[in-house]
Amino acid sequence: MKIRLMWCASVAALSVCAGTVAAAPPATGTTTPATGTTTPATGTTPATTGTTPPATGTTTVPAGGASPSTGLDPAELESALDGVHRAGIPGVYAEVRQDGRTWRGASGVADLRTGRPVTPEMRQRVGSITKTFTATAVMQQVEQGRIRLDAPIGGYLPRLVPGERGRKITVRMLLNNTSGIPDYIPYAFPSLRAFPSLPDVSTESLDDNRFRRFRPSELIEMGLAAPPVSEPGASTGVYSNTNYLLLGQLLEHVTGTPAEEYITRNVIERAGLRHTGFPTGPRIQGPHARMYEAFYGLIDPPRDYSVYDMSWTGTGAALVSTMEDLNRFYARFLDGRIVSRSSLAQMQRTIPVRALDGTMIEYGLGLHKVATSCGTFWGHDGTVWGAGTISMTRADGKRQMSVAVNLQRWNKPDASGRPQPHPIDHALATLYRQGMCGEGATGAETVAQVP
Repeated sequence: MKIRLMWCASVAALSVCAGTVAAAPPATGTTTPATGTTTPATGTTPATTGTTPPATGTTTVPAGGASPSTGLDPAELESALDGVHRAGIPGVYAEVRQDGRTWRGASGVADLRTGRPVTPEMRQRVGSITKTFTATAVMQQVEQGRIRLDAPIGGYLPRLVPGERGRKITVRMLLNNTSGIPDYIPYAFPSLRAFPSLPDVSTESLDDNRFRRFRPSELIEMGLAAPPVSEPGASTGVYSNTNYLLLGQLLEHVTGTPAEEYITRNVIERAGLRHTGFPTGPRIQGPHARMYEAFYGLIDPPRDYSVYDMSWTGTGAALVSTMEDLNRFYARFLDGRIVSRSSLAQMQRTIPVRALDGTMIEYGLGLHKVATSCGTFWGHDGTVWGAGTISMTRADGKRQMSVAVNLQRWNKPDASGRPQPHPIDHALATLYRQGMCGEGATGAETVAQVP
């Protein structure tokens, strides 16, 4: 989701805000120097041993050829992974691709109690990365003429968004977060609403909602009942998860199919993803890490929220995926194989959007634009309780990075409620810089504009 002080999930959220309760405990044990291997395309990640496994990596090279000089340095990537783990993240894993070469690595543990190692192929709750999938499904319906981007949402969903609001808010405004509809999350998790006034806040709602089954309309009503954050169509947007639950209801209305089913058939399967899907219950199917939430020091030690009913996020942030699948999806999506080139051009028309942490991001229709010293990247990121993920692909498609961590909100706030820097922040920035720009990447400008 999208949260920093209270909620956190923009791309920068992972390096600045996404998770950090000060002094969230690092995995137990010691980390030895990272090691890596180069294998054929069918190779597997080497096994790891020890209570706190070091980073291990597998590098896949094009069949029949030597490793090209691409700036994809396994040793540097493994070192950066180890740095994130040493800084306090229990487990971190990633996949980086460049010019037909793929590196996968992991460092740390999936389970603090047992020391089970984290591995690169694990599944992860990917949070707001789901929004790109939902937006893609909407654009497919635009291409078929069933949805018009600049049509009022009230014409499609008059009962959900009635009256003047329904007449003023368009589908495009939902997609690019200029609807003015606030986020429902503070109302779904009321005990957290007082943050950052720590004496008056508790994390009771996190546990109360663990097995609660929300209806999308229930959450949408919470957002619509709150005071608007702007006029519809304002030049600057305000990020809101309510928008993407409405888009899920729109998909269901025009297709006659539950949105999750439509997205699965027409986006996930079309992209050839084998380990991506919406959860059918509170548990993740397949190998995955435990997901530790610290909520800015209020949960100490951090608590495992890997078992959680994700109806609280739905078509906004409920997807489970792998780093390999995310890179595959964005590669094919940005290559025009999931939506048309004209639809992609619409999705890449960005405006400034204010994230819930107050920072400004460049946001299109379900896409973030990130300018770096080595080019423009497109993608998204997301957090849910205990899990943070980022997936970015360079505009030319030649460089990709997907990273997952299993601790969130590790920064302890100061007296004003602003989360304070933590070594994890710097370590993640180093990893992102190496993952996105590789050899020769220097300076904070590489990730300075990551939202």
